[in-house]
Amino acid sequence: MGAATALRLARRGADVAVTYVDGKEAAEDVVRAVEALGRRAVALRADSADAGEAAGAVERTAAAFGGGLDILVNNVGVGLLGPLETLSLTDVDRVLAVNVRGVFLASQAAAARMAEGGRIITVGSCMTLRVPGPGGTLYAMSKAALVDLTKALARELGPRGITANIVHPGPIDTDMNPADGPYADGQAAMTALGRFGSADEVASIVAYLAGAAYVTGAEFTVDGGHSA
Repeated sequence: MGAATALRLARRGADVAVTYVDGKEAAEDVVRAVEALGRRAVALRADSADAGEAAGAVERTAAAFGGGLDILVNNVGVGLLGPLETLSLTDVDRVLAVNVRGVFLASQAAAARMAEGGRIITVGSCMTLRVPGPGGTLYAMSKAALVDLTKALARELGPRGITANIVHPGPIDTDMNPADGPYADGQAAMTALGRFGSADEVASIVAYLAGAAYVTGAEFTVDGGHSA
């Protein structure tokens, strides 16, 4: 979803920074694709599990593009699933560090750099609306925290003309959850449309929110009816 979002925003005139942990080559491919559209782009290694790197990526982005920041897309997450009794304290700490703390710190750093018209867009999960079965307790909890973070950011930053919204994808065809994966048929069957979504279908909503001035504190569900 990150690559599709970067390209959508670049087509709308944005310069883009993409972050990665292990996928340096893929991130550099996105940079080249953005540059081919006539926009500037950088690839930055940043692990959201590291508090310093989560905020530092925002600072490095601002420095690369002249000091300011217009749009932050919080598209990070680790999906650790499993029975409640098997989850260790290490598991809990890692999921909350990446999915919650990293998003908070990046948003905090971005807000300090944003002028009026800034946009903070966070990628949540349809599991905040419906948990379809056992094994998702830790992941669902972490993503649910982002809903109230978004609403609180909307209230706090609204007087400055900065909006904050959250997008909840459902089953989306990505490297982490491919449409031909071992659990794909069951996931697709839970949607009203009977199929996986594409990364670009999520990116289109993110791009809309990047331009919407009178939408804030809102949740947008892109899940093919998974939560219906």
